[in-house]
Amino acid sequence: MKVPVTVYAEMTPNPRTMKFVANKYLLVPGDSVEFTSLGEAKGFSPMAETLFNFPFVKGVFIAANFVTITISDDLSWDFVQMELREFLKDWLQDGKDVLIQMPQPKPVETKNTEEGKVYAPSEYDDAIKDLLDEFVRPAVENDGGAIEFRSFEEGTVTVLLKGACSGCPSSTATLKGGIETLLKSHLPEVKEVVAEEA
Repeated sequence: MKVPVTVYAEMTPNPRTMKFVANKYLLVPGDSVEFTSLGEAKGFSPMAETLFNFPFVKGVFIAANFVTITISDDLSWDFVQMELREFLKDWLQDGKDVLIQMPQPKPVETKNTEEGKVYAPSEYDDAIKDLLDEFVRPAVENDGGAIEFRSFEEGTVTVLLKGACSGCPSSTATLKGGIETLLKSHLPEVKEVVAEEA
């Protein structure tokens, strides 16, 4: 039996991505998952696996009630927006699996040493996470992305940007002008905010 589902598309600040919003939850609020290849999606998200069969799909980010899709640089959304919207609508109406299991989170470590260095927790981690959850996460999700706190070390907050925020031309302005300003105003210990390369 088909369940009536509506899906609408929203532009994001990143011209390569579009956010497709459904009138039902796809994941538990607060959870998100990102795939940048068919190999990454295999065994985790049948929906993302099938999306990667479209030759122009380069990334799939799934959160609460939306899917953000990244397409190749040489293609205009005008040609594929309706096709992707209909695909998602049909998939959800048919009750097919969006996610069958959550992939293991990528290890939180720097890549600047041979062994890799695990970030040490700091006394400010909880305060930073609370500020990001309250003030930043809703805005970033509204734009079709997500932000994850990685570490606080020697005045530098490291975050990971996902979905539409990853590779977005305006993400640097958001990071420096918005997030950094917010954290500095609440926590004088914060000197800068940087994005970890995924």
